[in-house]
Amino acid sequence: MTITGAGGVVIKRWRKSKRFHKEYCKLTNELRDLVDGKLQDLTTDPRPPGLAFEKLQGYANPDVFTVHVTGNYKVSMEILAGNIAFLRRVGNHDEIDRCP
Repeated sequence: MTITGAGGVVIKRWRKSKRFHKEYCKLTNELRDLVDGKLQDLTTDPRPPGLAFEKLQGYANPDVFTVHVTGNYKVSMEILAGNIAFLRRVGNHDEIDRCP
């Protein structure tokens, strides 16, 4: 289960995990463009409606958030101090839900 909205978190910068970078490089150019666009939308304040930025329940240390890229792809991330998003993974919906 997820919580929509994630408490008004505003993201200013990104850090990428090695795993995120590896998975990102395997995406098609079209999917990469979509991921880049969704991540850019997260830095907009107020956040655009329909972005589907959610906190995953069951992950409290650290809190894990996701954003839907398409109906079948998601990005998972942690929010670090100073409004920095640590991008953990990018992949299909089932993979991210099993192991964000």
